[in-house]
Amino acid sequence: MKPLKMFDPHIHMTSRTTDDYQAMAANGITAIVEPAFWVGQPRTHVGTFEDYFLSLIGWERFRASQFGIKHFCTMGMNPKEANQQALADGVLELLPRYLEKDGVVAVGEIGYDDMTDAEDRVFRRQIELAMEAGLPILIHTPHRDKKRGTERTIAVVKEMGIAPELVLIDHNTEETLPLTLDSGCWAGHSIYPATKMDEVRMVQLVQRYGSERIIINSAADWGVSDPLKVPKTAALMRQSGITEEAIETIVWGNPAAFFAQSGRLDGIDAPSVIDQRKLWEGNSVLRGQTPVVQG
Repeated sequence: MKPLKMFDPHIHMTSRTTDDYQAMAANGITAIVEPAFWVGQPRTHVGTFEDYFLSLIGWERFRASQFGIKHFCTMGMNPKEANQQALADGVLELLPRYLEKDGVVAVGEIGYDDMTDAEDRVFRRQIELAMEAGLPILIHTPHRDKKRGTERTIAVVKEMGIAPELVLIDHNTEETLPLTLDSGCWAGHSIYPATKMDEVRMVQLVQRYGSERIIINSAADWGVSDPLKVPKTAALMRQSGITEEAIETIVWGNPAAFFAQSGRLDGIDAPSVIDQRKLWEGNSVLRGQTPVVQG
C-alpha cells in the first residue's frame, strides 16, 4: 500500500512549533491551509493585522517549506474581532491587496461568533470581496448555538449569491452536517482532543453520509489541540473499514478540489524539495543543527 498523502486544510501554524511541522511531515501531511484567525489577544491597530497577513504569506510559508510541507493561507477578519467597528473598517479596506497575493486560496475565517449585527455586516462585506476577487470562502460557525448559527450562515450565503461550491462551512457537528450538505456547500469538521468533533464521531459521520464534500482538519492553534488529528482520523477510518478511496478523497481529494478553485494551489502535487540552508530575512529554522537537503 502506497503511503497516504494528506492535507490539513485548517491549521494555525503561527501558534505551533517546528516540532509540530516535523511530526506532521513524518505522518504524511504534505500540504496545509492556514486561515487568518483570532490570535487570542485582542488586536487594537490595523497595522497588527497587516504584519500578521505578511507573516502568513512570508515566514510561515517559508517555515513549512523547510519540512517539505506546502503552505497556503486564507485572508480575512475573524468574526470575534468584527465587533470592533473602527478596527473592522480598517481591515476591510486593507484586505483587497492581500487577497491578490500568491498562496492566498480563500477569504476566511469569516462568519459568526455571537451573531451580532456588526458580525453580520463584516461577514457580508467579506463575501463581496471574495466574489470580486474570484476566491472561495472559509466560514467559521459559532461555538455557541451552532445550529442557529449555521442556519443563519446558509441564509446569508444564499442571499449574497455566492455559488455554494465556493463555500466551505467549517466546525460542523452531527446537528449541522445535514444542513450544510443540503445547502450544496462543502462541510468541514475540526477534530479536537475533547470538543467540537473527535475521531470516533467523525468515522460514524462518514459511515452515514459518505465522502462527498466532506473535509476534516485539526484546527490546531494556541489552545489544547493536536496537529496530527488528520492522520489519526484517517487511521481510525481505515481500522473501521472505510475504503482507501473514501479516505483519500476526504484527506486529500476534497480539500485540494475546494481550494483549487482559487487557481493558486501551485505545485500541490509536485514532490517536496527541502533545503534548510535557505534563510528568510536572515533567519533559519535551525539552531546550530546540520541543514537537511532533500529532493
